Amino acid sequence: MDDEPFNIMLLKGLLTRMGWNAVGANNAKTALKVLDRTYDLVLADVMMPEMDGFEMVRHIRKNPETIDIPIIMVTTLSEKEDRLKAVEAGANDFITKPVDKLELSVRTRSLLTLKARQDDVKRFEAELHGMVETRTLQLRRTLKDLKNASYETVNRLAGAAEFKDDDTACHIKRMSWYCALIAEKAGLSENKVELVLNASPMHDIGKIGIPDAILLKPGGLGADEWGLMKRHPEFGAKILSDSDTELLRISEQIALTHHEKWDGSGYPGGLSGEAIPLYGRICAVADVFDALTSRRPYKAAFSIEKSIDIMKAGRGSHFDPRLLDLFLNNMDRVLEIKRRFQD
Repeated sequence: MDDEPFNIMLLKGLLTRMGWNAVGANNAKTALKVLDRTYDLVLADVMMPEMDGFEMVRHIRKNPETIDIPIIMVTTLSEKEDRLKAVEAGANDFITKPVDKLELSVRTRSLLTLKARQDDVKRFEAELHGMVETRTLQLRRTLKDLKNASYETVNRLAGAAEFKDDDTACHIKRMSWYCALIAEKAGLSENKVELVLNASPMHDIGKIGIPDAILLKPGGLGADEWGLMKRHPEFGAKILSDSDTELLRISEQIALTHHEKWDGSGYPGGLSGEAIPLYGRICAVADVFDALTSRRPYKAAFSIEKSIDIMKAGRGSHFDPRLLDLFLNNMDRVLEIKRRFQD
């Protein structure tokens, strides 16, 4: 870039004989219009009308497309202050007019080699970034598959506890979605809602330890039978204990505490109020509603209206009042879940 056509012609001729492709511009504004990342080196005069070489260099360095292009100032200026000004603007090197062919060759080859190495580094970084993104995507897919497999395993194990009872085929699905609804309305995070959804199906896993004669008995249970039935939360907690995964730790908590009552009259621990873990209190509401509205060996299904009345009667005694209100205030979604997972 030079405002003297002869200088442009001279430099282009020298650079072409050295094996480079050279493009000329007779002023800074014209040069800046065409300059982009496809160029590898700029040779610029300093003293030019409208925009001098110093200002042009500053424009090049401000543009992300051209910020890394090496710049050689081709100038008659020899004062130290002028050279410092050029360096401050962003110039990489200087050639003094009249241009010496050998000096031009050495300085251009040096900066073009540097630029080639910078381009190699950028390509490597881009390839590495792409590789990392690909690997990260693959890892996320793998983790998602593992999480889905864990959730599916939990649900299949939970289904095993209900397998012997045809009347509860979709109980664990309805109950788990009821739990997720309450958790969502209680303000739990999306991650916690998902955990509750997938942990709550294990609430009755302890029934595996209860004899069929008791589980499927059509009439009322005797004292000893009821005493054994009341141990299924402990059995479930024992089955799920000592896990390092958050999913199974929450499942254990739910299995152990979903029959505790707000007033302390529940089992197996006689816990009361907020001493009952939140997940257990959530499950208590969902489990009882589904039990009331579903057929069991010992009873017919109650109507929605009667079930709601029974639940309201247990507000503050059986159930956490706040959680029960959240559940009953969203009955449209509750009934949608019930219809979706009909037995």
